[in-house]
Amino acid sequence: METLDVVAIGQDLLITSMWLSGPTVAVSLVVGLGVSLMQTVTSIQEQTLSFAPRIVAVGAVMLLTLPWTLEQASAFTLRMMERMILVTQ
Repeated sequence: METLDVVAIGQDLLITSMWLSGPTVAVSLVVGLGVSLMQTVTSIQEQTLSFAPRIVAVGAVMLLTLPWTLEQASAFTLRMMERMILVTQ
């Protein structure tokens, strides 16, 4: 296995992980921003108030994107298995 192969594997790993975590991170960011704006407007400065909506939203997104996430993770696993077969030949 050459250095370029290792770099390609690492790049594929990082891109796949960014794609898989992207929707949940984006929803968490948007919900957190929305709750922060509402706290600012209403002058409610409760620190724990932002966690409940964020957890519910992230859980919903994870359930909605579960089939796609499993498909992408399976595709990544198959790509890595194919690379492993090529390396061992």
